[in-house]
Amino acid sequence: MSTVGIIPARGGSKRIPRKNINEFHGRPLIVHAISTMLESNVFDRVVVSTDDDEIASIARNAGAEVPFVRPPGLSDDTTGTGAVIRHAIGQLEVDTTVDEVCLVYPAAVFITVDDLVSALEELRSG
Repeated sequence: MSTVGIIPARGGSKRIPRKNINEFHGRPLIVHAISTMLESNVFDRVVVSTDDDEIASIARNAGAEVPFVRPPGLSDDTTGTGAVIRHAIGQLEVDTTVDEVCLVYPAAVFITVDDLVSALEELRSG
């Protein structure tokens, strides 16, 4: 069984430019989400879907995978999260089967390990 955590993080935020990599308590916003996901030990892979080289570099340095670049057609401010996650799963399933997916937004700085563990338990019990 393959359990994947996916963080959608495009570079073109209009309301708060560079939001996903702006610092929050001394670290880029996205690093908080990546660190919590890795610390939870519930994911076989933590993957960032991005169109932005700087976000990709920060994500990799924090321990996440960035195995593909999100295409421009899925990187505008009108594209829904569902399309982005479907694209990510499609890209990942070129090499492996994805059985379970957890989406965490890069701005979810207050998500905890317990939140992730509980969510996975709830998913599996349903």
